[in-house]
Amino acid sequence: MIKVVFATNNAHKVSEFRSCFEQMGVEAEILTLKDVGFKGDIIEDADTFEGNAHIKAHTLCEFSGLISVADDSGLVVDALGGAPGVYSARYAGENASDQDNIDKLLAELNKYPDRERDAKFVCSLCVCRPDGETLYVNGESEGVIIDEMKGDGRFGYDPIFYYPPFDKTFAEMTSEEKNSISHRGRAIEKLLKHKEFFDI
Repeated sequence: MIKVVFATNNAHKVSEFRSCFEQMGVEAEILTLKDVGFKGDIIEDADTFEGNAHIKAHTLCEFSGLISVADDSGLVVDALGGAPGVYSARYAGENASDQDNIDKLLAELNKYPDRERDAKFVCSLCVCRPDGETLYVNGESEGVIIDEMKGDGRFGYDPIFYYPPFDKTFAEMTSEEKNSISHRGRAIEKLLKHKEFFDI
């Protein structure tokens, strides 16, 4: 059984990845930052999701000597030139709340009332092996930004991200619905096609 470190202490993400490896038929023990004793700060200063995911995965791989996986994700709005992008979690400032970020996003969009409000959630996964090999996979989920917050799932930009095929915002979906079409779910689907990368 191989050991794989995932750059998170989030139990939900760990569960997603454990399921991913089970589907690949790869026997893997999924470890967290806490499990390997990593307590440092990782400066995510790249200007792309792929770059930030690589910074985290590479740092953790060097620290642990194990295969390491990291993700970076965010919202990309066409009318704002791709913003908030890699700054999604801190769009309204370093200590901004989800509501602060939503308020700023809507205020920026309202400056351009005639522009389209197409947007997408993007997730980039990076896997680093101790031998220096690196793998990237990306997942996207396309939707539209709406002005009115809808749904009880108040996470990030979910209440204003409307997904036309389901006629719901992400915040109105069940966990099963969201996982079936989410950017992270789609990135994990692509990871499933790379079983050979973990055969070391």
